[in-house]
Amino acid sequence: EGEGGRMIDEGEVALGGRIPVNVSGGLLSKGHPLGATGIANICEVSAHLRGEADRRQVIGARIGLTHVIGLGSACGIHILEKVR
Repeated sequence: EGEGGRMIDEGEVALGGRIPVNVSGGLLSKGHPLGATGIANICEVSAHLRGEADRRQVIGARIGLTHVIGLGSACGIHILEKVR
């Protein structure tokens, strides 16, 4: 039904793909800083928008989205855009 599996198989969501997703590896690679998770996500997206994400840089990044869920009852979503 959906296209998610195909997108993963074809590398569309990988670094360098059409819609890069979770290029830092997320909480599995950097740990879970509990109360600071939302800020850590914003810092990651900001680094991409500023061109400062080193080897995991999404080239030409203009817009980024972060989300965090806490204890199943709180959710935060941020959409960041690079403006000139």
